[in-house]
Amino acid sequence: MKNEWLITFRSVTYAQRGERILQRGKIPCRLQRTPKHLTERGCGYCLQIRGLDAPEAVMALRRERLDYGKLYALKEDGSTEERVL
Repeated sequence: MKNEWLITFRSVTYAQRGERILQRGKIPCRLQRTPKHLTERGCGYCLQIRGLDAPEAVMALRRERLDYGKLYALKEDGSTEERVL
């Protein structure tokens, strides 16, 4: 399994806020469009992070009370697996 995860958000604004929160916490991330198969409405944004950073990233978002959608681990074959922390 790849050591990368996605944290989804309902809008680009929320994703940008999440990006700033993680950057302040020195957690590397990359803002990108959410893959279509992971969105209910066909569009969305997510942050790609290293799997090792996932617990700390989720804690930082919760501490700042920023709502996020779901967490997904990226597999080697390009598929995703929903995760809960």
